Amino acid sequence: MNRFARLATRLLAVPLGLVWLEPAGEAAGAVPECWPVGAEPDPAVPACCRLVAEDGMPRFLSRVGDGPDDGSHDGDGDSAAFAFAGVPLVGGSGELLGVLAVTDHAPRQWSEDDVRDLSDLAAACSAQMRMRTRSETVRQAREAAEGEATRVHELLNRSELLLRASEDLADTSGLDDVRRRVGDLVGGDLEPAGIDLVLVRQGLLHHVTGPADGDVLGPPPGRPAGPFGLGSHWPVARAVREHRMIVVDGPPAAGGADAAPGSRATAATPAFEGLRLATAACLPLRGTHGTLGALVLGWEAPYEIGVDERAVLTTLAGYTAQAVERALHLDERVTVARQLQRAMLTELPDVPGLELSALYRPAARDDMVGGDWYDAYPLPVAPGGSAAGALALTVGDITGHDMRAAALMGQVRSMLRQADHDHPGEGPQQALGALERACRRLNLPASGTAVHAHLTPAADGHWQLRWSNAGHPAPLVVTADGAVETLVRHDVLLHHALTPGPRTCDSRMLPPGSTLLLYTDGLVEERGGDIEDNVDRLAERLAAAPAGVPLDALLRSLLDTVGPRDAQDDAVLFAVRVAAS
Repeated sequence: MNRFARLATRLLAVPLGLVWLEPAGEAAGAVPECWPVGAEPDPAVPACCRLVAEDGMPRFLSRVGDGPDDGSHDGDGDSAAFAFAGVPLVGGSGELLGVLAVTDHAPRQWSEDDVRDLSDLAAACSAQMRMRTRSETVRQAREAAEGEATRVHELLNRSELLLRASEDLADTSGLDDVRRRVGDLVGGDLEPAGIDLVLVRQGLLHHVTGPADGDVLGPPPGRPAGPFGLGSHWPVARAVREHRMIVVDGPPAAGGADAAPGSRATAATPAFEGLRLATAACLPLRGTHGTLGALVLGWEAPYEIGVDERAVLTTLAGYTAQAVERALHLDERVTVARQLQRAMLTELPDVPGLELSALYRPAARDDMVGGDWYDAYPLPVAPGGSAAGALALTVGDITGHDMRAAALMGQVRSMLRQADHDHPGEGPQQALGALERACRRLNLPASGTAVHAHLTPAADGHWQLRWSNAGHPAPLVVTADGAVETLVRHDVLLHHALTPGPRTCDSRMLPPGSTLLLYTDGLVEERGGDIEDNVDRLAERLAAAPAGVPLDALLRSLLDTVGPRDAQDDAVLFAVRVAAS
């Protein structure tokens, strides 16, 4: 009886549980068996138990204290606050055997789950008491009750496992994430010695392997994770073909990949060759449009998979299948988005006297694409002008980190190019102004920042830089002697809700050997950090770079040393170096 009292206190999170026994003809001498053992129940508790026994109905009471006597205590006038829940225990003929009750020292609101849990425990307790009334089966009844309690405990553990699975696998972001979370989930509860996740791709089954040593998911370290045929004799392939769970038992038998069916008892998947497993279960992963693959669990000792365990494994496979299907969809979406982003990023022109290099890093969240861009293209020669060989440079950041931002970026990039070609011989500020007016007329909801520059060859290997900054991080210029200048002047950002106004233009001469660096805030902005400090670090790294280092190597070094570890924003680095004289 104390066992049920203990279970009741655990399930309902109360300090005291008891089984109130009423021997036949001895109602006045009813005996409580409490958990914790030896605890003294409140005097009102036996009175409440008698009320449950008298009307044979469950009671769930709560008293704040110092209130009117509601019949839930022994009538001594003491109305101390407490809560009581009791369910009658009945015999095989409906006779009263006692009451399973729990109490709390403070009032509480009993929930539907509380009512169901205590009623379920009372039913199990009544069953044990009925068996105990038969003296010839006392010991067998006790063992059966202990087995039932163990089974209830195991089922509770399995229910917790499935609840965790439904929560943990609901927000996975990719196949690697699914693989890791499935391994974490089953590793602690089902305790398999080996786990394998395989997916169907182009008629073959491919392992989803883990990168970490000692990871039980996937082939053992050093074993090739090659694909194998969907029509092969591996039990996991049968599970996928037949869309049903396949369980294999027995000691591993010898045989290779071409062995006959059944000759490799528990080598249910190629990943399990070399592991001496006694039982393996192959669980098909059913997706919306067919079977996606299978999850395979293997145990070193014989593992009984009864009806209840089959239900748990099937449900776990269902949650895994949903996560895999979502991960495949996200992977495909990210792949398409990245292809779109790459298609819109500029192939840098070859300009005599200049070295150009650009680097783009996507954000590590959302669609893993965004609105950051760089651009470089030859400028048209104005009628009667002599600025042949001039180059337009842009680095910008359209707000957002998703496909919409990437699409808006593509439109803005094309419109800015058109603005330069529609206003030959005019400065970069004119192109930015034309872009803003066009966005407003076309009702294009583009907002963000940008630096737009014109670079024109001058005498003695110099290049004239003219730029207009729309709220963007300040460009940096480092000369051949290592001096760094920050081009700090800027105007307001680009925003579709702002009325376009005049924009400014600044000018600077770039001598031979100097380098211009444009970048977006994803390089220098980090949660919890100071953006100005990161810009200073960037300038120091730029000044300390060895002379003559290739620009692509310089940009990667700057990204690695200055950029945030956890990239929450996409980032662009764009550098132009004037050839040394």
